[in-house]
Amino acid sequence: MDIQISSDFTDANLDEMRGVYCSVGWTKHTNEIIQQVFEASNVKVLVTVDGRLIGFGRAMTDGFFNAAIYDVVVKKDFQKQGIAKKIMEFLLERLSSVSWIHLISTSGNEEFNRKLGLKKLKTGMARYLNPQLREEYLE
Repeated sequence: MDIQISSDFTDANLDEMRGVYCSVGWTKHTNEIIQQVFEASNVKVLVTVDGRLIGFGRAMTDGFFNAAIYDVVVKKDFQKQGIAKKIMEFLLERLSSVSWIHLISTSGNEEFNRKLGLKKLKTGMARYLNPQLREEYLE
């Protein structure tokens, strides 16, 4: 298995990316949305195996004080093989000089993120427009 990790989004295959999102049930990501959110993110990582896209992640940062990690996603067939850990390590390395890194974990992945050195916030707050997400993530 030839695993390649890249931060180059220039020639990203949006259809493949949409397929990765869909494989984990994130079906609202159109090619246009994927293009927009990745172009707006200043730290990106894409993982391919034998030339096929199987995972990715992204972050937004001011480069000094704050950063937020988003969309660490691995294609369903490639989960539990250390790919998400490689994505997170890549992002955390690129953000290593940033004072504060924020991540909202999807339900069930809290322990995974804890093992990477992330901890729960005492004062974290959020707003969700989607009622299902509001119910799942907010107190």
